[in-house]
Amino acid sequence: MAHLNEAAEAKIREICKRYAGEPTPLMMILSDIQKEYGYIPLEVQEIVSAETGVSVAEIYGVVTFYSFFSLQPKGKYIIGCCLGTACYVKGAQQVIDKFSELLGIGVGETTEDGLFTIDALRCIGACALAPAVTINGKIYPRVTVKDVEKIIAEYKA
Repeated sequence: MAHLNEAAEAKIREICKRYAGEPTPLMMILSDIQKEYGYIPLEVQEIVSAETGVSVAEIYGVVTFYSFFSLQPKGKYIIGCCLGTACYVKGAQQVIDKFSELLGIGVGETTEDGLFTIDALRCIGACALAPAVTINGKIYPRVTVKDVEKIIAEYKA
Protein backbone atom coordinates (compact mmCIF):
# COMPACT_ATOMS: atom_id res chain seq x y z
CA MET A 1 0.00 0.00 0.00
CA ALA A 2 3.00 2.28 -0.65
CA HIS A 3 0.68 4.49 -2.67
CA LEU A 4 -3.03 3.83 -2.60
CA ASN A 5 -4.60 2.61 -5.78
CA GLU A 6 -8.22 3.47 -6.62
CA ALA A 7 -9.55 0.14 -5.33
CA ALA A 8 -7.83 0.55 -1.94
CA GLU A 9 -9.06 4.13 -1.62
CA ALA A 10 -12.61 3.04 -2.49
CA LYS A 11 -12.42 0.23 0.10
CA ILE A 12 -11.32 2.68 2.80
CA ARG A 13 -14.16 5.04 1.93
CA GLU A 14 -16.59 2.09 2.05
CA ILE A 15 -15.32 1.13 5.51
CA CYS A 16 -15.88 4.72 6.69
CA LYS A 17 -19.41 4.80 5.26
CA ARG A 18 -20.22 1.49 6.98
CA TYR A 19 -20.05 3.29 10.35
CA ALA A 20 -21.61 6.61 9.31
CA GLY A 21 -24.54 6.22 11.74
CA GLU A 22 -22.37 5.43 14.76
CA PRO A 23 -21.86 8.18 17.37
CA THR A 24 -18.11 7.45 17.74
CA PRO A 25 -17.02 5.37 14.74
CA LEU A 26 -13.27 6.04 14.70
CA MET A 27 -12.06 2.93 16.56
CA MET A 28 -14.28 0.64 14.47
CA ILE A 29 -13.12 2.25 11.22
CA LEU A 30 -9.44 2.06 12.15
CA SER A 31 -9.81 -1.50 13.36
CA ASP A 32 -11.38 -2.61 10.06
CA ILE A 33 -8.69 -0.82 8.06
CA GLN A 34 -5.95 -2.41 10.18
CA LYS A 35 -7.51 -5.86 9.58
CA GLU A 36 -7.77 -5.21 5.85
CA TYR A 37 -4.30 -3.78 5.20
CA GLY A 38 -2.21 -4.55 8.30
CA TYR A 39 -1.33 -0.92 8.99
CA ILE A 40 -2.67 2.64 8.83
CA PRO A 41 -0.26 5.06 7.11
CA LEU A 42 -0.76 8.83 7.00
CA GLU A 43 -2.30 8.71 3.53
CA VAL A 44 -5.08 6.47 4.87
CA GLN A 45 -5.55 8.67 7.93
CA GLU A 46 -6.12 11.64 5.61
CA ILE A 47 -8.89 9.76 3.76
CA VAL A 48 -10.52 8.76 7.07
CA SER A 49 -10.35 12.40 8.18
CA ALA A 50 -12.02 13.60 4.98
CA GLU A 51 -14.75 10.98 5.29
CA THR A 52 -15.48 11.42 9.01
CA GLY A 53 -14.60 15.01 9.79
CA VAL A 54 -12.21 13.85 12.53
CA SER A 55 -8.91 15.72 12.35
CA VAL A 56 -5.80 13.91 11.13
CA ALA A 57 -4.14 14.92 14.41
CA GLU A 58 -6.82 13.10 16.43
CA ILE A 59 -6.67 10.03 14.18
CA TYR A 60 -2.86 9.96 14.42
CA GLY A 61 -3.15 10.23 18.20
CA VAL A 62 -5.42 7.18 18.32
CA VAL A 63 -3.25 5.16 15.91
CA THR A 64 -0.09 5.88 17.89
CA PHE A 65 -1.67 5.44 21.33
CA TYR A 66 -3.07 1.93 20.86
CA SER A 67 -0.41 -0.73 20.31
CA PHE A 68 -2.63 -2.88 18.08
CA PHE A 69 -2.59 -0.17 15.40
CA SER A 70 0.51 0.29 13.27
CA LEU A 71 1.86 3.05 11.05
CA GLN A 72 4.17 0.60 9.27
CA PRO A 73 3.49 -2.74 7.58
CA LYS A 74 4.09 -5.71 9.86
CA GLY A 75 5.83 -8.92 8.96
CA LYS A 76 4.17 -12.21 8.11
CA TYR A 77 5.20 -13.44 11.57
CA ILE A 78 4.77 -11.07 14.48
CA ILE A 79 7.00 -12.01 17.38
CA GLY A 80 5.51 -10.65 20.59
CA CYS A 81 7.86 -10.74 23.54
CA CYS A 82 6.12 -10.20 26.86
CA LEU A 83 7.94 -7.70 29.03
CA GLY A 84 5.47 -7.83 31.92
CA THR A 85 6.97 -8.08 35.39
CA ALA A 86 7.06 -11.88 35.67
CA CYS A 87 8.54 -12.31 32.20
CA TYR A 88 11.01 -9.47 32.65
CA VAL A 89 12.29 -10.86 35.95
CA LYS A 90 12.84 -14.24 34.29
CA GLY A 91 14.93 -12.88 31.41
CA ALA A 92 12.52 -11.58 28.77
CA GLN A 93 14.75 -8.61 27.94
CA GLN A 94 17.62 -10.94 27.04
CA VAL A 95 15.22 -13.01 24.89
CA ILE A 96 13.97 -9.97 22.97
CA ASP A 97 17.57 -8.79 22.56
CA LYS A 98 18.48 -12.17 21.03
CA PHE A 99 15.58 -11.99 18.57
CA SER A 100 16.76 -8.50 17.62
CA GLU A 101 20.36 -9.65 17.19
CA LEU A 102 19.52 -12.68 15.05
CA LEU A 103 16.97 -10.89 12.87
CA GLY A 104 18.92 -7.65 12.58
CA ILE A 105 15.97 -5.47 13.60
CA GLY A 106 14.82 -3.63 16.68
CA VAL A 107 11.51 -3.64 18.51
CA GLY A 108 8.75 -2.31 16.27
CA GLU A 109 10.73 -3.04 13.12
CA THR A 110 10.22 -5.53 10.29
CA THR A 111 12.87 -7.54 8.47
CA GLU A 112 13.60 -6.48 4.89
CA ASP A 113 12.13 -9.72 3.56
CA GLY A 114 8.84 -8.91 5.31
CA LEU A 115 8.89 -12.13 7.33
CA PHE A 116 9.33 -10.93 10.92
CA THR A 117 8.28 -8.04 13.11
CA ILE A 118 9.33 -7.82 16.76
CA ASP A 119 6.90 -6.30 19.26
CA ALA A 120 7.47 -5.72 22.96
CA LEU A 121 4.23 -6.52 24.78
CA ARG A 122 2.88 -5.60 28.14
CA CYS A 123 1.67 -8.50 30.27
CA ILE A 124 -0.05 -11.13 28.12
CA GLY A 125 -1.45 -13.03 31.11
CA ALA A 126 0.88 -16.00 30.80
CA CYS A 127 2.88 -15.25 33.95
CA ALA A 128 3.18 -18.92 34.92
CA LEU A 129 4.89 -19.50 31.55
CA ALA A 130 7.41 -16.68 31.93
CA PRO A 131 9.16 -15.59 29.91
CA ALA A 132 6.52 -16.00 27.22
CA VAL A 133 6.76 -15.22 23.52
CA THR A 134 3.91 -15.27 21.01
CA ILE A 135 4.16 -15.64 17.26
CA ASN A 136 0.91 -14.95 15.46
CA GLY A 137 -0.99 -16.10 18.55
CA LYS A 138 1.02 -19.25 19.29
CA ILE A 139 2.52 -19.07 22.78
CA TYR A 140 6.05 -20.24 23.45
CA PRO A 141 6.49 -20.83 27.21
CA ARG A 142 9.64 -20.41 29.31
CA VAL A 143 11.72 -19.15 26.39
CA THR A 144 15.45 -18.82 26.95
CA VAL A 145 18.08 -17.13 24.82
CA LYS A 146 19.14 -20.62 23.66
CA ASP A 147 15.61 -21.27 22.27
CA VAL A 148 15.45 -18.20 20.04
CA GLU A 149 17.44 -19.51 17.06
CA LYS A 150 15.34 -22.70 16.95
CA ILE A 151 12.10 -20.70 17.14
CA ILE A 152 13.13 -18.47 14.24
CA ALA A 153 14.14 -21.53 12.19
CA GLU A 154 10.59 -22.95 12.54
CA TYR A 155 9.26 -19.99 10.57
CA LYS A 156 12.03 -19.70 7.99
CA ALA A 157 11.50 -23.26 6.77
